[in-house]
Amino acid sequence: MSSNLHPMLNVAIKAARAAGALINRAALDVEAVRISQKQINDFVTEVDHAAEQAIIETLLTAYPGHGILAEESGSEHGSKHSDYVWIIDPLDGTTNFIHGFPVYCVSIALAFKGKVEHAVVYDPSRNDLFTATRGRGAFLNDRRIRVSKRTQLKDCLISTGFPFRPGDNFKQYMAMMAELMPRTAGLRRPGAAALDLAYVAAGYCDGFFESGLSIWDVAAGSLLVTEAGGLMGNFTGEADYLEQRECLAGAPRIYGQLVGLLGKYSKFAAAGDKAAVRQALANGADGPADEQAAADEAGTTHPDSAAEDTQTRPSTAP
Repeated sequence: MSSNLHPMLNVAIKAARAAGALINRAALDVEAVRISQKQINDFVTEVDHAAEQAIIETLLTAYPGHGILAEESGSEHGSKHSDYVWIIDPLDGTTNFIHGFPVYCVSIALAFKGKVEHAVVYDPSRNDLFTATRGRGAFLNDRRIRVSKRTQLKDCLISTGFPFRPGDNFKQYMAMMAELMPRTAGLRRPGAAALDLAYVAAGYCDGFFESGLSIWDVAAGSLLVTEAGGLMGNFTGEADYLEQRECLAGAPRIYGQLVGLLGKYSKFAAAGDKAAVRQALANGADGPADEQAAADEAGTTHPDSAAEDTQTRPSTAP
């Protein structure tokens, strides 16, 4: 821990490393880990619970008057009325973990009066520590990080999360991917949203989008992105997204282009856009993506770069 960091961030780092040590120990014999299922394709392990308990104990030992909002235990720990609330995902990427696929992380954020002030995303398998404090920048292992400088979507790597829950709109997600696949250098699904956001902050990916996410999936990662110079919002570009279960992140110019493509799929889209999407899905067509394919064949260019100019840049505050 560094003496130059805010004391609350140092405590969060201590908690994340304690959880990471438990996760790494369990990863040595992952087949022995007890697993239960919260709902179809949504798993929780004894490691999730143990890591969460280690985090909560570390945080409340240092700040007993703070509130806690954790994925597995909700708000049953800590003060219910504090302005300070720790938002915890003890093991983001549990499905990856139980398969031995080394893409998962610990996510811890501290919000003050609803605004995220400190963030830690820790990847225990690589010992990568992403940190941020509001107004002080974002860091990876004490090195300052920035979002990518790419400006054209065709050069970009975009990460996402595939639908897996009962009730997810698979057809709409396929249409969204059909919008992006012909226009980007690649689409990726690593499987841990907090780490996806950290990778956007570090410039490893140029953008990220996913629906159905909870606040503990995005709280820490959102501050990493904005402190690294990126933008965060919902699919229509509105910055009040933390509890909307709809998340879009990216380098500023790429973010604008993604809003132009994905905004109509947002639950906050205009009624006309929603109706057009419903009609396209009912007809089994990808609509704009099909039109783009035809335009590309004809040798014309699509207005990705212009899309950004029509967007209102949202506040970078969560």
